[in-house]
Amino acid sequence: VVNDVQTYGGYVLHSGIVSGGSTLSVGSSVKCRVDYERRRNVAPNHSMTHVLNAALREVLGEGCDQRGSQCNDEKLRFDFSHKSAMTAAQLKDAEAYVRDAIAQSLPVTAEVMPLADAKAVPGVRAMFGEVYPDPVRVVRVGDDASVEFCGGTHVSNTAEAEAFVLTEETAVAKGVRRITALTREAAKRAMEEGAKFEGRTASLESVDADETPDLDKQAGALRKDLDAAELSAALKSELRARIESVQKKGVDAKKRLLAGRVDRCLITVQADVERALADGNRSLVLDLDIGADSKASQKVIKAVQKMAPDLAFLGVSEEEAGSGGRALCFAIVPKVLMEETGLKANVWLKDVLDFAGGRGGGKPGSAQGQVPNCEDVEAVIARAESFVNEAVAVV
Repeated sequence: VVNDVQTYGGYVLHSGIVSGGSTLSVGSSVKCRVDYERRRNVAPNHSMTHVLNAALREVLGEGCDQRGSQCNDEKLRFDFSHKSAMTAAQLKDAEAYVRDAIAQSLPVTAEVMPLADAKAVPGVRAMFGEVYPDPVRVVRVGDDASVEFCGGTHVSNTAEAEAFVLTEETAVAKGVRRITALTREAAKRAMEEGAKFEGRTASLESVDADETPDLDKQAGALRKDLDAAELSAALKSELRARIESVQKKGVDAKKRLLAGRVDRCLITVQADVERALADGNRSLVLDLDIGADSKASQKVIKAVQKMAPDLAFLGVSEEEAGSGGRALCFAIVPKVLMEETGLKANVWLKDVLDFAGGRGGGKPGSAQGQVPNCEDVEAVIARAESFVNEAVAVV
């Protein structure tokens, strides 16, 4: 199988891999046969690199020059000089330029002419540093859409490319960018994929954030799927921005929801603390509903310390009630109780977290930690109460 063909010293050199148990030696005769099926898929990719070259000059300016290209039967790759990443708008414009050339059904023609005459053709492009033969083959797309020196295989009309999708634009070296694109069936599949993600994004945008507590997570999952998908780079950039907007909407709604939960929780905590004081208790352990928000836990701590400065307190709060998932655990022990009983918040918390499979830390007066998978909140509460009851005498 021949993988590459180059000219050296006036000879045409074919390089490849000998397979099927065959052997070659000096003087062997071979018969070259073109894989026309593969070539039919290579040709539109090659022709569209010419149109893409013209598109980039149109969008980015004349300072944009070709630095290399590679075409096979699956995709095309085009390297060009440019100092920065293309914007989403520039990607969209370049993609639209090529698609428009396909829609116009422009003829693709080739002519062999003396090198001097070829260099004089208006608008002709040649790759920097390339040495061209004399005479040279000039490939023209339409009347003036693209004119380049080229010896490769091409379609006879841009319509044969059928579709075009620019899937990626990245840096390969300082001042050199690379575009990857698709034509024909591969491009059509990418366009279908893009349409699916547009639909999924629009569907998520229509969701009521206040009625969907996990909207931010849904948006994050969609973003992950989008990043892994092969579709138009310009469309992907647009959809990312829309998904980020949905994600922010979900986060904001969650903050509002949490704020309401915290306010309600503080009312409940106040009643529980008053009851504990009335019963003469010196400690209190509560199952709270403030999510896994450490800022909300500070509000609870301040409320408890204001109402009962001599009360030892430990709170447990699941991120999502009943989910068996992440839970926040925090404890405070007043100085007077430490001196009287030896109870320390960090020791108390560590015992509870070790029991529940969590981690945390802190100081004798205040400590905090988390349990990644809190499957039995009641058991955690019971453990905390058992520990503190052994340390603190009930009056």
